[in-house]
Amino acid sequence: MRGMRRAARSFLSRPLTIIAQDPTLGRGRSVLTAQIDVPAEKLAPGPRGARVSVIDIDASTDRLYEPSRTGLDGDPFLGVLDSEKLLTNPHFHAQNVYAIVMATLARFERALGRRVSWAFPGHGHQLKIAPHAFQAANAFYSRRDEALLFGYFPGHRSRQTVFTCLSHDIVTHETTHALLDGLRSRYNELSSPDQAAFHEGFADVVALLSVFRLREVIDLAFEHSVPGLKGLIPVSELSPGKLRASTLFGLAEQMGDEMDALRRSALRQSVALRPQDIDLGAAEFQEPHRRGEVFVAAMLGTFINVWTRRLRPLLSPGVRYLDRARVVEEGASAADHLLTMAIRAIDYAPPVDLLFSDYFSAIMTADTAMYPDGGRYDYRKALDQTLRAYGISPAPTGTKDGLWRPQDRAVSFDAVHFETMQRDPDEVFRFVWENRAALGLDPDAYTYVESVRPSLRLAEDGFALRETLVEYVQILDIRAGELRRWGVRRPDGMPDWQEVRLYGGGTLLFDEYGRLKYNIANSVRSPKQNRRLQYLWETGAFSPQVVLERRFSRLHRRRAAAESNVGAEVW
Repeated sequence: MRGMRRAARSFLSRPLTIIAQDPTLGRGRSVLTAQIDVPAEKLAPGPRGARVSVIDIDASTDRLYEPSRTGLDGDPFLGVLDSEKLLTNPHFHAQNVYAIVMATLARFERALGRRVSWAFPGHGHQLKIAPHAFQAANAFYSRRDEALLFGYFPGHRSRQTVFTCLSHDIVTHETTHALLDGLRSRYNELSSPDQAAFHEGFADVVALLSVFRLREVIDLAFEHSVPGLKGLIPVSELSPGKLRASTLFGLAEQMGDEMDALRRSALRQSVALRPQDIDLGAAEFQEPHRRGEVFVAAMLGTFINVWTRRLRPLLSPGVRYLDRARVVEEGASAADHLLTMAIRAIDYAPPVDLLFSDYFSAIMTADTAMYPDGGRYDYRKALDQTLRAYGISPAPTGTKDGLWRPQDRAVSFDAVHFETMQRDPDEVFRFVWENRAALGLDPDAYTYVESVRPSLRLAEDGFALRETLVEYVQILDIRAGELRRWGVRRPDGMPDWQEVRLYGGGTLLFDEYGRLKYNIANSVRSPKQNRRLQYLWETGAFSPQVVLERRFSRLHRRRAAAESNVGAEVW
């Protein structure tokens, strides 16, 4: 089924046809498609561009597919109504993954106001994508291979081949892992349950909100679950509880279960979580995937609450029905704005040892910088209420409103030039070194500047915010017997000879005039180190096997094996 086309498109983008969610979602026997805008560029067959390169090789059968000419000859699948021509065509599979990955990359870059680099060794510029990488119920991002690898497998119910590259949320989820790795590479280090949970939860949030940005998906959810006149929705169906049932539960029920184990049932699991059922201190929520579902549930709850707020001005006395297209439009707009907030918050988060509370303060502070008055629908108020309801509080070092505290200790610029600091890590390191006391750096730790990122963000009203972001990292390698000297408690049972690595670091945000606004930092002597080391010791993270094994690979294999007896690697 052909999806709706947007009325206005930028000359810097091109529309491409994709599967709106996955092949199981549609009307009757027609799969639901949509057109999304991707940045226009000169492509080579594949398609291969400057940032994303589709290389369709199947390692299971040792087959190399003929490269697709998508983009060179326009959109060859525009208006195709025959589902089989989409679901069985490897060239469409290549187009689907290319378009979704490029759209996700562009979404991040628009939100952050700058280019986003991949976290590849040797600073590779192109993310490789293999739509038919192997025959297995698996899909993952690999930093080592600089790639997103998608598998395929026989469906248990349909008996037809299921292609993971055709699931919108799986493709976006794995792309988000790659983008977050480029923005905060230390988030895949061994740390707290929150940090591992955040990588998974954030990828699910971006994936699900990206799906809800598509008006076609919300419209179909209403068609399946809301009774009423054609093109109209009863006002009685537009309360937060009813919207949650019709869109979140409704969409979850419409999704097929062929890929449930691989998808980890992100939507179904998170929708089922109620605030009163959650205790983040309980053993159940120490498992990173389960803990990540709490974060997803809170963000989806915020989406529903804001959607309701956007509909209130339309609910004048005596109104019994609303135009379904308008309701869908408001839902898609709410998802889009919340997605932007979620992405921008990464720039206001510490570069190491992230906690949910840190992200709480990051998203509030980042949005306040763009919309000091809260904006028309006050997303921050809705987010504050929902996060707290799910047991997620702001950082204890923040303000009473949950924001980061501005830099209050005076810093000196005598030995540096701010113009050079906007691009040169060595110049920034001189600033950091000269102000190490004011910034609270540990003089005994190895310190380096990880990145310097100028940005220009645009608000919906055209307001422009120019900032320069700097991430610095500190590393301290000591033995457990020395922890007390640094004010850190040694975990019970850890021998004195055990080698321990402590991470510290911070995010510096400078305004367009060079003034330091924030130093969002975690010290190597922070009380967080006590909880981090105790957790890692109790979970066996210091054993040689775990140290050598990639953390997220292990987590996903364990989760998948428990749910479906199928291995699933993500890193």
